[in-house]
Amino acid sequence: MSDSLSISQRLHIGFARLLALVPGRVSGGASAGVQSLPVNLGDYGLNSHSRGNAARMQSVDQALLWVVGALLLWGMVMVYSASIAMPDNPKFARYSHTHFLTRHVISMVVGFIVALLAFQIRMETWEKLAKPLFLLALVLLALVLVPFIGKGVNGARRWISFGVMNFQPSELAKLATIIYAADYMVRKMDVKEKFFKAVWPMGAAVGLAGVFLLAEPDMGAFMVIATVAMGILFLGGVNARMFFLILGVLILAFVVMIAESPWRRERIFAYLDPFSAEHALGKGYQLTHSLIAIGRGEIWGVGLGGSVEKLHWLPEAHTDFLLAVIGEEFGLVGVTLVICLFLWLSRRIMVIGRQAIALEKVFAGLVAQGVGIWIGFQAFINMGVNLGALPTKGLTLPLMSYGGSAILMNLVAIAIVLRIDAENKQMMRGGRA
Repeated sequence: MSDSLSISQRLHIGFARLLALVPGRVSGGASAGVQSLPVNLGDYGLNSHSRGNAARMQSVDQALLWVVGALLLWGMVMVYSASIAMPDNPKFARYSHTHFLTRHVISMVVGFIVALLAFQIRMETWEKLAKPLFLLALVLLALVLVPFIGKGVNGARRWISFGVMNFQPSELAKLATIIYAADYMVRKMDVKEKFFKAVWPMGAAVGLAGVFLLAEPDMGAFMVIATVAMGILFLGGVNARMFFLILGVLILAFVVMIAESPWRRERIFAYLDPFSAEHALGKGYQLTHSLIAIGRGEIWGVGLGGSVEKLHWLPEAHTDFLLAVIGEEFGLVGVTLVICLFLWLSRRIMVIGRQAIALEKVFAGLVAQGVGIWIGFQAFINMGVNLGALPTKGLTLPLMSYGGSAILMNLVAIAIVLRIDAENKQMMRGGRA
């Protein structure tokens, strides 16, 4: 031991090494012992990297993990239940009864691996990656429109095939927009009261992403991205008058898009009266059968696997309309439980973001709150569509619906939130994030 160390420092190191020998403590020698102390001992020649990793693993929000795990596992069971009969349809005759379940599980495994890697990245690094990540998302959104690169399904070109799974760039764009908007607000804090300096550049960036998304077309993803970006601007401190001005412009833009698109207008009219003779077998077909499924479930449901609507009556039962199958098989109780889980999850993520901002980690706080807005808003839209409260829109239920790229990016987003929470707790214990 070096003579340059003080007596106090030597006592700290000796005590840390003693704690490392105590049974039941996390392995890692002196570094694990240091993290067990109620004070920050500084570096003093110890391995700070391994010490920080051990502390972060101990700091993971267990309740958040349990809720996310419950949604993932319940979603996996429901994807299997909703898709098990699909091979009976000639369109899917070449698939096995476990085809969609197998692909869903593969997506979850890939998502877990990528999420673990994302959890290791410091928030300072994510901040540096904000611009490159957003540019990558824009490039992929452009590439998906190129013939022989983008894959079209049901008249929409939204996927790029990578063999094992089809990747949807709009899912990456959602996360990239959150990270970019948070970084943007941190850089523009000094001019956040000025429209042309604070709001206009961000609006142009989101508008460019919107051009690509509407060309696919994917108005649902554009709505999510625009809402998330606007929410981060508001939470970042943009003037309330400018916020309502942006809100007004967005509402006007969506009204114009609906008015100028005949098939979007038909969807609105079908939503208003889905059971009419004109719409029941047309644009209102999905909504009518979704409502029939939920109505059949009544209070307690018909039981797992007992759904009738999934037997080729309800289209996209394993993706956009998974909640309808949950409502039929688990009834009002099941739907209420799903709503409560998403409410708790969104609120918990927002609280983590607020804690980060209180610790003067503004970028991390805005990222967490952006993820909360994303998951909460998209779940709200999907539930509203399934329950007939909103017009039909192609948005999946986060963490539950079938969709490889959606599950992947949802898990990465949750991993980033867990990283933010771990850094928060580490700072509150007196350590460095």
